[in-house]
Amino acid sequence: MTHLEMFKKLKRWNPLEPYWGVLGFFLLSLCIICCFFYLDYQAVTRGSFHSRGGKVELFQWLGFGRSLGYGRPGFLERGGDGCDLFDGFWVWDASYPLYQSEDCKLLDEGFRCTENGRPDNFYTKWRWQPRNCNLPRFDATTMLERLRNRRLVFVGDSIGRNQWESLLCMLSSIVSNKSNIYEVNGSPITKHMGFLVFKFRDFNCTVEYYRSPFLVLQSRPPAGALRKVKSTVKVDQMDWTSKYWRNADVLVFNTGHWWNYEKTIRGGCYFQEGKEVKMEMRVESAYRRSIETVFRWIGSQVNLNKTHVFFRTFAPVHFRNNFLWPWG
Repeated sequence: MTHLEMFKKLKRWNPLEPYWGVLGFFLLSLCIICCFFYLDYQAVTRGSFHSRGGKVELFQWLGFGRSLGYGRPGFLERGGDGCDLFDGFWVWDASYPLYQSEDCKLLDEGFRCTENGRPDNFYTKWRWQPRNCNLPRFDATTMLERLRNRRLVFVGDSIGRNQWESLLCMLSSIVSNKSNIYEVNGSPITKHMGFLVFKFRDFNCTVEYYRSPFLVLQSRPPAGALRKVKSTVKVDQMDWTSKYWRNADVLVFNTGHWWNYEKTIRGGCYFQEGKEVKMEMRVESAYRRSIETVFRWIGSQVNLNKTHVFFRTFAPVHFRNNFLWPWG
């Protein structure tokens, strides 16, 4: 092709021809998708921008809110004692996370997002901001001192386990000799289905996790039950490990994600009161009945002058499925 022919072809080129338009649209779409992937757009759209006093708190999302403070008192300072910690929103904080998962040996292999291939880390950069006060930044040394000679116990499903493991990593970050943190029974943290008790020898405290997705007892069906009953949840009887919980200094319960049709009735798990399997009992009714059992147990078995009890129900699940992260 001569230079003259090339010049004539370029002269005849029309940038509005269909295939150029399609290519341009594809590239633009690809750029938008990549931007959303990096920004983890679902976290942004779930509450990153909040209106306060008629103004959108854009600075909060950009990370300037932490330095500006907006005149909020500290939660532990004068004027912050009446602050509602549950009234707030998530804000971007570039100084987070408080630890890197690859630096912590106290994480189950299945909970290591980065090591398991998740390429972004945007989701680790958020912290909770109460609307009317500021929370103090987490201080592992202060917390371990407060836990000295005490027990902190988590009881619940894998959401509670996530929180327990994350707390272990945050606390262990200030312990120079990691051999002084150990599981008292020698159990491995990965793929362990029972309970785990980690001791911080320097502070003589334990941070414990007891797996109990329902909090009440799940067991084999009673004699004479229908064949489709594979197991039962005894809504009037506490889990067998509850004898280990009651003397804790801090007791953190969570349950809720297993209280659905798929994890109970669909798999042959029905609800039981006394010796009777309640074949017609709905999941919602069984959940309410079990919570009554838990609170009655707290009232009769736990010394509330000693033990601080926290209870949480539903929380964000482990996985989501969308076009940005289709494999969970």
